[in-house]
Amino acid sequence: MVKAWFSSLILIFWLGLLPAQAQVQAVTSVGVTVSDMDKAVDFYHNVLTFTKVSDVEVVGTEYEHLQGVFGLRMRVVQMQLGKESLVLTEYLTPKGRPIPVDSKSNDHWFQHIAIVVKDMDLAYQRLRDFKVRYVSTQPQRLPDWNKGAAGIKAFYFQDPDGHNLEVIFFPAGKGDPQWQQPTDKLFLGIDHTAIVVGNTEASLRFYRNLLGLRVAGESENYGTEQEHLNQMFGAHLRITGLRAGTGIGIEFLEYLTPQTGRPYPNDSLSNDLWHWQTQLTVSELSEVVPNLLKARVPFVSTVTATGGTLGFKQGSVVRDPDGHALLLTQP
Repeated sequence: MVKAWFSSLILIFWLGLLPAQAQVQAVTSVGVTVSDMDKAVDFYHNVLTFTKVSDVEVVGTEYEHLQGVFGLRMRVVQMQLGKESLVLTEYLTPKGRPIPVDSKSNDHWFQHIAIVVKDMDLAYQRLRDFKVRYVSTQPQRLPDWNKGAAGIKAFYFQDPDGHNLEVIFFPAGKGDPQWQQPTDKLFLGIDHTAIVVGNTEASLRFYRNLLGLRVAGESENYGTEQEHLNQMFGAHLRITGLRAGTGIGIEFLEYLTPQTGRPYPNDSLSNDLWHWQTQLTVSELSEVVPNLLKARVPFVSTVTATGGTLGFKQGSVVRDPDGHALLLTQP
């Protein structure tokens, strides 16, 4: 009887009906591929007040295998804002492809980071002063009828390579309490990284049931404010936020309408400029990787030793159900 019950429980787990024990300790950083490191560092430092933490070049077969790119030489710069980190990577060789000029907010390669600001009006004026490239028409205040997001203000724009970024303001009672602490800083930190997903349930089976992240919030956003935020007529999104024990959140953006977003390119490599890479820290890769292999998760690389130059000794790159890259690391 006990054996039959246990077998049924295992079956239910693999069908995705029960959450897994937490595998991920922290969402440590978010990374993005850039075309010109000096230009990117200048933008993130001078416009958004990130500070440079480290600047290294790496080369060798271990990094080729980790990222799935032959003959690579990478310059990797870690930038920090508040407690959170953004990792910029320039492929000195080989160069990848640019972001498609006709990219839309519902394309499945869409990803951004949400940078928390103390004052939206001041932040917007600063972005205007630096003549950033707009995505949103202007900052949008989410309406009061949307209880989960009422009063939140947001604005989308782009960095020099065309990567989407968001500045976000949380009113009292919304967001992590850390964003309400007294400060004289305008840009406070990274709240989350947002990714377009084709099906929320499929993404939950991966992030929640396999990796053990927890659902931290849900909302359904639509109306003129959302349309002008995403620069998309008829934008109607199901939004699901997830968290690990610590670190940056991961937010699903499922477009209920319009469902015209294009799939993540199957031939994508990490040197392509649309490549984002979210770093998740786990205690034991040897325990996590076999479960992902059993679930037929697409791997760019299995466990690869790196020597610690980039802040971790072992890493593995996988792709989620929509193609977004995750760097699983063991300190």
